[in-house]
Amino acid sequence: MESPLSKRYIAPMAIGQSPFGNRRLPPRHFRRIPVRTLAPNLVTLLALCAGLTGIRMAFENRYGLALAAIVFAAFLDGIDGRLARLLKGTSKFGAELDSLSDFVNFGVAPGLILYFWGLHDLKSAGWIAAMAFAICAGLRLARFNVMSADPDRPAWAANFFVGVPAPAGAIIVLLPIYAAFLGLPRSAFLTWVTLAYTLAIAALMVSRLPVFSGKRIGTRVPPEMVGPVIILLVLFVAMLIAYPWIILTIGTLCYLASLPFGWLSYRSYEERARQGKAAEAPATAASQPNGANRLQLTDDEERPPRLN
Repeated sequence: MESPLSKRYIAPMAIGQSPFGNRRLPPRHFRRIPVRTLAPNLVTLLALCAGLTGIRMAFENRYGLALAAIVFAAFLDGIDGRLARLLKGTSKFGAELDSLSDFVNFGVAPGLILYFWGLHDLKSAGWIAAMAFAICAGLRLARFNVMSADPDRPAWAANFFVGVPAPAGAIIVLLPIYAAFLGLPRSAFLTWVTLAYTLAIAALMVSRLPVFSGKRIGTRVPPEMVGPVIILLVLFVAMLIAYPWIILTIGTLCYLASLPFGWLSYRSYEERARQGKAAEAPATAASQPNGANRLQLTDDEERPPRLN
């Protein structure tokens, strides 16, 4: 037997009518999503799959494949944003998805790989270091999302990151594993060095250290340089495949050595901006009305003349 509630609410909705009146329910409209918006998100999801696969490879003690998955995820992270801007497919959803994917790929995955590789020998201390790295990566990404929407940030500041970015942090924090693959003997000393090094990289990610962003590199290539650039990229990929641990070690050391130069360049930009503001101040004062920049008179000049 049909209940009064079913007659009042469910039956009208079944035939497309509103249960609160005689008006029909409005039809549902599904907006089609353009492919140019889906393509960058698919690249981000592929990077997330690579990061999760790296965690699985670490579980199975296949650290070579685990590191390859993290490097591949970093490569995909470098092109998904450029692809979105190229296709004009940027979206709020894509930005949030990219941030969450970066936390897994460059925070959780490297921390777990280091823990399963050697930090587990230090028990709780090693686990704390792995957690600290993942947490600092999350904080770094959250700060980046907030600062990117700052309207008062000067234009030249786009050349720099505040702190080491998460993808670079994930690549350089794995340096002890690169060294082990190059023949450095595993020992308790290396494990403790790995713990201190992991905490140091985590601190660099959440620090205020200005770091070159490289976002404006490669946006325009002169026609005569297209061939050489392609050849260099092919050679780099070939060298990375043939000698991965040597290339990653050299790249990590070069990146760490470049950090002081980024700080010096940022200070130079700040000094030039400060000098530019100081030079604009007199011009702004001169353009004000005469009453605003009237010279102060002395007591004798302000006193009216005495009548004899």
